[in-house]
Amino acid sequence: MVANALSHTEERKANTSNGGLMLLLTLVSLVVAGWALIEVIRYETGFSAMVLIVSSIVFTLLICGFYSLQPNEAAAITLFGNYKGTDRTPGLRWVLPWYTRKKISLRVRNVTGEKLKVNDKRGNPIEIAAVVVWRVTDTAQALFDVDEYQSFVDIQIETAVREIASHFAYDHAAEGEPTLRGDADQVSALLREKLQDRTSVAGVVVDETKLSHLAYAPEIAGAMLRRQQAEAVLAARRFIVQGAVEMVQHALEQLSERDIVTLDDERRAAMVSNLLVVLCGDRDAQPVVNTGSLYT
Repeated sequence: MVANALSHTEERKANTSNGGLMLLLTLVSLVVAGWALIEVIRYETGFSAMVLIVSSIVFTLLICGFYSLQPNEAAAITLFGNYKGTDRTPGLRWVLPWYTRKKISLRVRNVTGEKLKVNDKRGNPIEIAAVVVWRVTDTAQALFDVDEYQSFVDIQIETAVREIASHFAYDHAAEGEPTLRGDADQVSALLREKLQDRTSVAGVVVDETKLSHLAYAPEIAGAMLRRQQAEAVLAARRFIVQGAVEMVQHALEQLSERDIVTLDDERRAAMVSNLLVVLCGDRDAQPVVNTGSLYT
């Protein structure tokens, strides 16, 4: 892959200072500058003027080097485009004013992808969307190895979802083959794996992925619904017939064991037929009193 051929920028700790100590030095320089200004106004001495100039320069340099970091926030320090390190210490911080500070959030981010219209493994058009939880772990890679890491992650999410959808059928697959609707956990795990491979170049870790939307495309949704209804009716009929056969078998066995009535093959066949009609019919059976015989 092209991404593996590129040189990666590794994050390292930046050489920065505690902002509290530097704030104290800033106040000292401000006091010295104020004292020197008063001395210049009162006595107009060259020494006081020099102290005023020096203390003003020091105060300006110190005040321009302050920045603050919140928890789960970092700042990449650069000097004329050269990466010098990353500061992850929260609070008031200080660095030489000619160093550039670029802040980046390390918090967990939640992205809800847009609904994508793709074809599943069997070529059926479906709509699919995913929710992805991710965070930045390597600030150097996120800022310097990719252009606009947030947009990069969004594009990779869409690409990974399209790829995963083409590997599975929606719900009608071969024997033992996972499907998008029936094996959501397996699909989500594979999506996370594929997405992690794609976004690792940006210093990103994918914590969790879940399918948030899964449906047939509108143009075939009606036909697929009728197919599902037909399959449900067939499955119910199959269950009813299986139960009816077991009940008829049990009835015949009980009649034979208790010697209630002796049935020949023709009467047995008639009884089985009548019982199956009663048990498998959609409507309630109407009783018929037979006063004759099967043989007359």
